[in-house]
Amino acid sequence: MNTLIIISVLPIVLLYLGLYKAKKALLPVAVIGLLAALGFALAQWTSVDVATPIYHGMMLFNNYSIAFSAITIISTILILLLSKGYFERISDHIAEYYAIILFSLAGIIVMVSYYNLTMLFIGIEIMSVSLYILAGIKKNDFASNEAALKYFLMGAFSTGFLLFGIALIYGTTGSFNLEAIRNWVVAHPRGMDPMMGTGIMLIIVGLCFKVGAAPFHFWTPDVYEGSPTLITAFMSTVVKTAGFAAFLRLFAECFAPVADFWMPALLIITILTLFIGNITALYQQSFKRMLAFSSISHAGYMLFAIVALGASSANSVFIYATAYSIASIIAFAALILVQQQSGSDNFESFNGLSKKNPFLALVLTIAMLSLAGIPLTAGFMGKFFMFSSALSHYQVWLVVLAVVNAIISIFYYFRVIVAMYFRTAETSEVQIPAYYSFVLGFSALVTIIIGVYPTFIAYLI
Repeated sequence: MNTLIIISVLPIVLLYLGLYKAKKALLPVAVIGLLAALGFALAQWTSVDVATPIYHGMMLFNNYSIAFSAITIISTILILLLSKGYFERISDHIAEYYAIILFSLAGIIVMVSYYNLTMLFIGIEIMSVSLYILAGIKKNDFASNEAALKYFLMGAFSTGFLLFGIALIYGTTGSFNLEAIRNWVVAHPRGMDPMMGTGIMLIIVGLCFKVGAAPFHFWTPDVYEGSPTLITAFMSTVVKTAGFAAFLRLFAECFAPVADFWMPALLIITILTLFIGNITALYQQSFKRMLAFSSISHAGYMLFAIVALGASSANSVFIYATAYSIASIIAFAALILVQQQSGSDNFESFNGLSKKNPFLALVLTIAMLSLAGIPLTAGFMGKFFMFSSALSHYQVWLVVLAVVNAIISIFYYFRVIVAMYFRTAETSEVQIPAYYSFVLGFSALVTIIIGVYPTFIAYLI
């Protein structure tokens, strides 16, 4: 709970610093505050998970929530380090941007720690309202304004599905508490109550909207492309990780006994997400838009953990989300640097990058290899755990389809590698600030360590 309190108070502190024109203190205070929140979260970790719900069963801060809180906080720290000098180009009042990001993170901590459906809804809304604002922070940019409006409308639409589904679950079980809902499901093993079944399907629709899974993905490419690149990085990593953590907790805690009812629908969504994300990414000329469709395909891989629901699902999602987040942060950081120099996010902007910036080209290559799932990277280990989980539930043909999609993804991830190493262009050297060098180097190192020594992260969890 201390973690949530710190992250909720920290934005207010930053707003006061902005009020007194202490701009240079904003980033250090934000990072120090997040490190303190991370420390309090990790201090609650126990070798035997015996945590109990608190506040009348509203929240549960167990090892599951600690692990996902940690990865979302670390990812946010890395993204904030990339913001050095970024928000100054948009406005003179930068304290508000830091505060809104941290308010969104507070909602995310609630999402990964809820034990009551009302808290899930509150967490999603705190996160979403902040993101609606962040998507449109470029005031005179039509694409940014359009992204904010589209995200707001689609978010409100998906919230309607989610809220109606929660209401139907409450109408059936008489409770929002996850334990009470699970007890009702266990007590009624035969047949599926129509109200309960409808509620589950509506919740699936609402949550699939939030994580960008097909066929509810149509807002994702435009919102990701139109939003400022730094905000897109936050959406596609921290927000997506939190969405899947919340998704998995609900279905593992409550609906596992009736998996035969909802699993076929989710299986279809998983297959659609994989193919739509990967095939559409092949035709993109914009690196940023390719990453948007790539994030859709990765949502399909993370859905494996729910389709093949079991004891290892939480570990699989955590490892995959960690690998995906770190590699994506590298990709977006490189995009920001190249975009600032060339003014474009097309693949051609990366032509000849290896000659002028070998370090930047190297770390971006590691990120692309990880996202493609190439061995000796964290991305390969993430896919390995996901596929192993599916195979343990005899979903052999699903794994075959996933492998086909992984092969497809190699083509578009390698486009940027080919551009950097095998194409030439008359460009000047990209200036890499110290903050960026740290984020890029740290993220690339973690990607390799997890890929070479997977027992490292397995030991941590």
